[in-house]
Amino acid sequence: MVGGVTLCRQQRFPRTRSSVRAARQFAGDTLWQWGIADRGEDIRLCASELAANAVLHGVPYGRDFCVRLVWEEGMVRVEVRDSGPGLPVVGRPGVDALCGRGLWLVSELADDFGVTDQLVGKTVWVRFECSTIRHGARHAPDQG
Repeated sequence: MVGGVTLCRQQRFPRTRSSVRAARQFAGDTLWQWGIADRGEDIRLCASELAANAVLHGVPYGRDFCVRLVWEEGMVRVEVRDSGPGLPVVGRPGVDALCGRGLWLVSELADDFGVTDQLVGKTVWVRFECSTIRHGARHAPDQG
């Protein structure tokens, strides 16, 4: 917790390739605003990988997906929720594989990784231990 407050930000994105970059930027901007100084690159990479999976596999045409970041008790949680069917599976791609490394990479970088099946769709989430806060960071109240 930051000063006894749980921080939360979320944003919806359309099912477009440019949303992957926008989700990565959203995660980076959120971390900067909260003053999270460590593991930022890993968190941004995982946010963009999860967003890419949502765009490629999870979001039905004409629908959005949601990226949510939560800071609580020394942990940053990144969640990507979509309304599509099916649950992602972490594979172990071969050396010559041209795809299939995204979720494997996410599961290796994060301290914890999982999928929560929803009534409609699912939420893919990762957690990172993050204890470093930049001095003078701007902390906003809960946003949700």
